[in-house]
Amino acid sequence: MSIIKLETKIKSTIDICFDLSRSIDLHKISTASTNEEAVDGITSGLINYGEFVTWQATHFGIKQKLSSEITAFDKPHHFRDEQINGVFKSILHDHYFFEEGEFVIMKDVFSFESPFGILGKLFNKIILTAYLERFLIERNNVIKDFAETDKWKSVL
Repeated sequence: MSIIKLETKIKSTIDICFDLSRSIDLHKISTASTNEEAVDGITSGLINYGEFVTWQATHFGIKQKLSSEITAFDKPHHFRDEQINGVFKSILHDHYFFEEGEFVIMKDVFSFESPFGILGKLFNKIILTAYLERFLIERNNVIKDFAETDKWKSVL
C-alpha cells in the first residue's frame, strides 16, 4: 500500500473547508484537466455519509470509471471516501480538518494499492505516486482558492 500525506493551510472557516472538500461541483472544477464527470450516484451538491459517486475521467490517456462511497463522517472534522469499484485494488482517502487560530489545517491521507502485483508496485514508485500527489495538490489549491475568497458561494 502506498500513502500520500498532504497538509494545506487555509484562511477560512472549518465548515466552508469541510463542505468544499465534499462538493461534487467543486471536484469537477478542480479536475478539469482530466475531464472528470460525475455519472452515477450523487452527481452534484454535497456528498454525505453512506452516499456514493461514480466518476468518469481520463488518466494516462485511458477513459475509466471509479466509484467511491463516504464510509466515515464526523462533520466538520473528518470524512473518508473509499473506492467501491474501479481500477485500483483499493483506495482510502481520509480528509481531516483542524482549526488553528484563524486558519484551518486540511490534512489528506490518501492510501492506495494498485493491481498487478510487483508491476503495479513498480508503476506506483516510478510514476503513479507523484502523479496522484500532483493531482491532490491541485485539488487542494482549488479548495484553498475558493475558501479564501467569495468563490465558495458559487458551489455551496
